[in-house]
Amino acid sequence: MTLKKTGHYAKKHPADSQVKPEIAEAVKQQASTGEISCAKAHKIARDLKIPPSEVGLIVDCLEIPLVKCQLGLFGYRPQKRIVKPAETVTEALNDAIQGSLVDGRLPCRAAWKIARKFGIGKMKLAAACEALKIKVSSCQLGAF
Repeated sequence: MTLKKTGHYAKKHPADSQVKPEIAEAVKQQASTGEISCAKAHKIARDLKIPPSEVGLIVDCLEIPLVKCQLGLFGYRPQKRIVKPAETVTEALNDAIQGSLVDGRLPCRAAWKIARKFGIGKMKLAAACEALKIKVSSCQLGAF
């Protein structure tokens, strides 16, 4: 028997967390299948000019599963995560990753910034982290 960890996302937040109607409506529109992808959640944040964490709060308060992490770390079926370790990591990329670590982990926001700086996809950056045995932390949407 496997443990299925779903639901109860709102419990991560204070009971008095405010659900802003305009964000909730945008989330509901994008979550027509009962879940919302990382990319769609970030698009809502860009469109509404708010931090991704605000969208993540609403997603959690509405008990909507967040799927398809753009780093490939969670939300894919059936294996959950799809990122695999890169075969090689350039010295420059390694240095950028190592220089951005916080308590031995790479914050999600820093991962995106490094990927943009090096002109590589987010999953390629995550693959480099996997090869270096570095965990990504502090999801911008609050998933982890």
